[in-house]
Amino acid sequence: MKSNNQYPLVRFNDLKTDSEINNHVIYRLLAGINHLDHPHTHDFFVFLLFEDGSGTHTIDFSDHPVRPFQIHMLFPHQVHGWDLGINTRCHKLIISRSLFETFSSSIQFAFSRYNRYPVIDLDPVIFKKIAAEFSLICKDLDTIPMFWDVISLRCSLIATLINRHVKSTSERTELRANSVLSRFHLLIEKHFQSHKSVSFYAEQLNVTPNYLTILCKKNFKESALSMIQQRVVLEAKRLMHSSELSIKEIAFELGFQEIAHFSFFFKSKTGLSPRQYRTWL
Repeated sequence: MKSNNQYPLVRFNDLKTDSEINNHVIYRLLAGINHLDHPHTHDFFVFLLFEDGSGTHTIDFSDHPVRPFQIHMLFPHQVHGWDLGINTRCHKLIISRSLFETFSSSIQFAFSRYNRYPVIDLDPVIFKKIAAEFSLICKDLDTIPMFWDVISLRCSLIATLINRHVKSTSERTELRANSVLSRFHLLIEKHFQSHKSVSFYAEQLNVTPNYLTILCKKNFKESALSMIQQRVVLEAKRLMHSSELSIKEIAFELGFQEIAHFSFFFKSKTGLSPRQYRTWL
């Protein structure tokens, strides 16, 4: 059994060098073979722009093949690890949560949905535009004095370019501007610990539970209830990976009054009891 200490929370400030002490943005270049054998969580946002690459990036327990012309997005508290191939060339942009939250509300609203779709294939044109902004940020970070307003604007522009690309990609029609589903995602993130019924979310959205379920099945191929429950299961897995909370404490954290109810729920969704899952890690 792995100790939960092997899944630490990496904080933004821990990554800074002396020269970066005032930074809210950090740029790194990943080149060649890179193994992140011990997954971790973090308290910041990350954009990973793959100019070239192979291998696998595991985000929230799902494996994503790494290919050229991709961007991978990591959100605070996601669990991730990777096994990157020798041909990897990746531009890594680390953005503090406090800076990301200064971006326009429309960008924050859009990105609240992308933690379900963290890997995006880019066409060459949009890749070049985003890569150019990464390059300029890298240069800006080495300029003295640094113009933080410019760096912040470039980060916001990258987020805007990604959002526009996703909206215009026909294969991701489920992420188009559907106000009900967009608000449903936000409400799940806000209330999944305390509210697990479709009727609660439908009431907040001023629609019927049946209509919300139809929308979800049409756009996501799953029911509204399943989406709520998947978010609860994901948080349970994250806590079992990255915290030292007991199973009982995790159950209470997720809004279950009885540990038996939580155990039954978790096993029905994963095939393993919470204790079996933690032993399996």
